[in-house]
Amino acid sequence: MPPEEPHGIEVHLDRILAERGMTLTELADRVGVTVVNLSVLKNGRAKAIRFSTLSRLCQVLGCQPGDLLGHRP
Repeated sequence: MPPEEPHGIEVHLDRILAERGMTLTELADRVGVTVVNLSVLKNGRAKAIRFSTLSRLCQVLGCQPGDLLGHRP
């Protein structure tokens, strides 16, 4: 298997959860995804995210996609 290519996408879920006083478990329940899947996203190990999940995260957290995700060269 070829080595994984770095993608440069940063996920700011930790910061947003802290600002909202919300746990990962609470967010998972509200969004309707597993804690494991959110943990993979939070730790930057996700290879993709569905627009429907991103939309629901933004709705629950009261933010925009750019608040959750950033890009570093």
